[in-house]
Amino acid sequence: MKTPLHILHLEDDLNEIDLVHEMLKAEGISCSINYAQDRPSFVQALERGGIDLIIADHALPGFDGLAALKMARAKWPELPFILMSGTVGEEFAIESLKSGVTDYVLKDRRSRLVPAVRRAMQEVEERLKCRQMEEQFIEAQKMEVIGQLSGGIAHDFNNILGIIIGNNDFVMGKLHSDNPLRKNLEEIKFAAERAVAVTRQLLVFSRKQSIQLVVLDLNEVIQSMDKMLSRLVGEHVELTIVLGKQLGRIKADSGYIGQMLMNLVINARDAMPNGGSLTIETSNASLAKKLAPPHPDGTANRHVLLSVRDNGIGMTGEVKARLFEAFFTTKPKDKGTGLGLATCQTIAKQSNAHIQVESELGKGTTFNVYFPRVDQPLHKLTTRLLLSVSPARGTETLLIVEDEAALRRMTSMALENQGYTILQASNGQEGLCVANAHKGPPIALVITDVVMPQMGGKLMSEWLKSHYPGIKILFTSGYTEESIVQQSVLDPTVAFLSKPYTLATLAGKIREILDNQS
Repeated sequence: MKTPLHILHLEDDLNEIDLVHEMLKAEGISCSINYAQDRPSFVQALERGGIDLIIADHALPGFDGLAALKMARAKWPELPFILMSGTVGEEFAIESLKSGVTDYVLKDRRSRLVPAVRRAMQEVEERLKCRQMEEQFIEAQKMEVIGQLSGGIAHDFNNILGIIIGNNDFVMGKLHSDNPLRKNLEEIKFAAERAVAVTRQLLVFSRKQSIQLVVLDLNEVIQSMDKMLSRLVGEHVELTIVLGKQLGRIKADSGYIGQMLMNLVINARDAMPNGGSLTIETSNASLAKKLAPPHPDGTANRHVLLSVRDNGIGMTGEVKARLFEAFFTTKPKDKGTGLGLATCQTIAKQSNAHIQVESELGKGTTFNVYFPRVDQPLHKLTTRLLLSVSPARGTETLLIVEDEAALRRMTSMALENQGYTILQASNGQEGLCVANAHKGPPIALVITDVVMPQMGGKLMSEWLKSHYPGIKILFTSGYTEESIVQQSVLDPTVAFLSKPYTLATLAGKIREILDNQS
């Protein structure tokens, strides 16, 4: 039960008020009592608020308990209200309970008052718990809907981004290195990469994006993003990167770490609208034992610290308390979604890391992310960022099955320029027809979307493999690999490429599959 209770006692007998107060204190109920003796003082007390319980005498000069009940219920419908009175008829007691009185206590049986107060406050707590459970259930349902929507949005949006990125790469490959248009194309690619990051952020937050934990050098991840981060902060912010020497290794998903860093940098940039300084720093560090999450290999408290520090506007305690809530933001309506820091928190938990925040109004903010150190060999690939490399070439015959016409045409054109012979189909049924009608060299590889109208990629691929045992399959999708596997659409061992992808990534994946003889 809440303590101390703030009780409003409507009673014109001061001795009665003192008696009630002493009775409650004697039974261990800590309370403060404000009293009202008539209608005006009762109205004033209601206006002041801060009331947990009302105890009211039934009969006062020119005023009565039921009238007071009506006034209290109009302002606070669920506020406990206990009516006290001398001897009255049974009919009146029943009427008062029907009117909404929480309990009715006769003054010559005051011993009932204490259990009545306890019962009334217990009911308040139970209602609060039920309401909290309802809110949690509604929040869980909301997040489930967001998760379902995010998959569909990602599929469509990633198809669009694939068209933009692919055509951009294709045109850039045709231009000489000193062509002034390359700068414009680089800006398009940079914007597309940011759009990919936004999509990934929604998927990370809704836990629809698969995670690949590998051993990383955090310094290498940051160095690979140096140029992108400089462009993100703009010219009005001075960016300084200080990389620690002999830095320990961490186990995390490089793409997610990049996402976290971008979110923290964007957050810092927006906290300095008039310019300022932003410092990204790495070092070996220790975290207070009570805050340190369990270490993955059971070693001592050894961490790698990623620190993002700005000298911006800082935060109030109220803002800091809600910092990682989903959809909470202090930014203008068109400047933020409220998902950036919530996503950082999700990524940190997936990496067994811990985030500490230090902030003071007018002096800036520091985000410290502590990653547990691991003593394991580095993974060869430390980043999933979009890179510009020359696409691998080939001469085989490929079948592209994709229901997004613009993406299908772009991919076909790009692969034809790399030397491949390309066949096209818009869905699984058409893919089977094209494969059966083909009279040239055997189809070496089918590149197919997973989810398509009429017939999906999985069913088509099963039929093709049963009739052409040597044929290989590469599945692609704007949905994530994890969500597709969970829906039993694909076996987790099959070749899969998430959309959007660069032409270089696609070409490299094709060569990897075709050159693998196992």
